[in-house]
Amino acid sequence: MAIVKETEISKIEVVGKWNVQVATDTIIKEDGVELSRSRHRHVLQPCIYNAKKEWVDTDISGEATEVQAVANAIWTDTIKNNYKKFFEEEVTASVSKTE
Repeated sequence: MAIVKETEISKIEVVGKWNVQVATDTIIKEDGVELSRSRHRHVLQPCIYNAKKEWVDTDISGEATEVQAVANAIWTDTIKNNYKKFFEEEVTASVSKTE
């Protein structure tokens, strides 16, 4: 009786103009028979605004090669600049509402 835990990427989607959404399934098998499956999703954006108030490209080195390929294909300099502009406009609008 061998119990095995596997993970597999079940879906990679580009959502909107720059979000890469990744669905990963965790599968538990006993003697090759699937006992359970659960799904986890996470979303990646092209860059982050860090605590030092600097824009930094998102580190995708820990992502699967398929995810890296999709992100690198869509996250052009134009897309990154559009994301930064969108983010800054959203933050400015949020601050204006609270003042």
